[in-house]
Amino acid sequence: MSGESIFTGKSVDEAIAEGLRALGLTADTAEIEVISRGSRGIFGLGSEPAQVRITRRRPASPSVAKPAAVTPPAVTPPAITPPAVTPAIAAEDEAAVEAEDAEASFIEPPAAAISAPTATRTDKPASEDDAESSEAPSTPEEDAQLAALATEFLNKLVELMGFEADVIAEWRESDADNEHRYLLLDLQGRDLSPLIGRRGDTLSNMQYLVRLMINQRLHRWKNIVVDVEGYRQRRIEHLSQLALRSAQQVAQSGRPFSLEPMPASERRIIHLALRDHAEVYTESIGEGTRRKVQILPHQ
Repeated sequence: MSGESIFTGKSVDEAIAEGLRALGLTADTAEIEVISRGSRGIFGLGSEPAQVRITRRRPASPSVAKPAAVTPPAVTPPAITPPAVTPAIAAEDEAAVEAEDAEASFIEPPAAAISAPTATRTDKPASEDDAESSEAPSTPEEDAQLAALATEFLNKLVELMGFEADVIAEWRESDADNEHRYLLLDLQGRDLSPLIGRRGDTLSNMQYLVRLMINQRLHRWKNIVVDVEGYRQRRIEHLSQLALRSAQQVAQSGRPFSLEPMPASERRIIHLALRDHAEVYTESIGEGTRRKVQILPHQ
């Protein structure tokens, strides 16, 4: 991976967090340029991702002549063969999911979404891994209280949107779509497909709102996933099958194949599905909402 890349996220903070993790840098070892702060719609309408350019900060040149040979690690270039690139790019999308969401993201809300003053808001840490690792394990009583509170918030949100649904709350361990243990709130009822939206956009926005309300009440981030009648699991299975079919096509033809643009969470599923494939590897290409997974044959 080069020392300079453009990264996207639902907020500037998330884009920066994704880039720093992908490049293996910290804030004091990187030059960060905000290209676009993006724009956010309500329930998936009119949203645009934030974009930042991150460049590895070059150390100051020494005042003495550079020795003819330094230690080998300092002059050894990074691996450039295609298979070596794959894990780095897959990790980039994985980092994007951890910082996002999703989509497990905690993004900065639209102005109309919050009535509380900015000064009283408690943001989720830039890294969800940090938030997870810094919290002590919760007790069964705390889990039950959080599930009841989140269920109450989601019920009220769905009611205000004009739908009737039951909320089934369940704690689950980490899986292909979530790096950490999470609280699943599954909406069940009739005619709920509008709550999913195009490629799950509306569903992700509802999830964001529930997380925001929990964060405002508890002043700490919690991994909460909102679903509608098992849509997310069906989507994971669909994407995994799509990845395997596309990989077979690439292996037979010997030509690269690009999938449609996807959010970081769905790109991660493709990367994971083909991570150990013997004949192909994956990489992400494009920027912003046009970013997608390309499947390439091993040479």
